[in-house]
Amino acid sequence: MPDRVPATDLPPGAVRPAGPWAVVNTGDRLSAVSRRCRHQLADLAEGSVDADGCLVCPWHQARYDTSTGEMVTGPRGFLGWHGPTPGYTTLVRWFGQVARLRVRRAVRRGDDVVVEG
Repeated sequence: MPDRVPATDLPPGAVRPAGPWAVVNTGDRLSAVSRRCRHQLADLAEGSVDADGCLVCPWHQARYDTSTGEMVTGPRGFLGWHGPTPGYTTLVRWFGQVARLRVRRAVRRGDDVVVEG
């Protein structure tokens, strides 16, 4: 059985878990990415969608393009610290561009949104 989430649980701007995937509804499209942030492995299914349609990590606000899995903005903190970490953030962002999130197509099928692939 494919990974799925009820469509009623995924309104525009929502992120929900579906097996190993964080399913995202940007308002313009549905997508699914692997659930672990490349920074400190936070569960991206607990993240949010920003005004640009990026998936935002719930721990340190790293931002991901859900169509490519690339980290477009690095984290704003480390462990319990929330604030500027310029050199560290640059290093993590580079890693997030190289080791992108896995991306899958998510489609609506009946009452569910299904992760394909």
